[in-house]
Amino acid sequence: MSSIIDKVAWVHIGNGRVLCARSRGKDSYYLPGGKREPGETDKETLVREIEEELSVRLKTETIAYFGSFEAQAHGKSEGIVVKMTCYTADYGGTLTPASEINEIAWLAYADRERVSPVVQIIFDRLKDMKLLDA
Repeated sequence: MSSIIDKVAWVHIGNGRVLCARSRGKDSYYLPGGKREPGETDKETLVREIEEELSVRLKTETIAYFGSFEAQAHGKSEGIVVKMTCYTADYGGTLTPASEINEIAWLAYADRERVSPVVQIIFDRLKDMKLLDA
């Protein structure tokens, strides 16, 4: 029996690198975002999570669907899958790690092994789209 962890994430590219975050006590990087609160839409979740994790406010009028991706959940039992629905968006403010986020980093394709399995798939897509530097 498989179980799905449903998450919403922000894909933010700058200078051929993608913004990633690492939570306290974790060894892998993830795309910023998280799980929905009851009754929240994807966009509401994304805005709330990014504000909580990175101390910036997404500009809601710029939020655009990027894609949905699935893979084995990092650090979870076999059969537990994470489904990540990704969006791009502009933001206002200064990116600052907050809440459970220990560190933010701008990663290139060469850093692919440092991210969770579902984010590796997203890195592949970004590289194919020529948005991510080698």
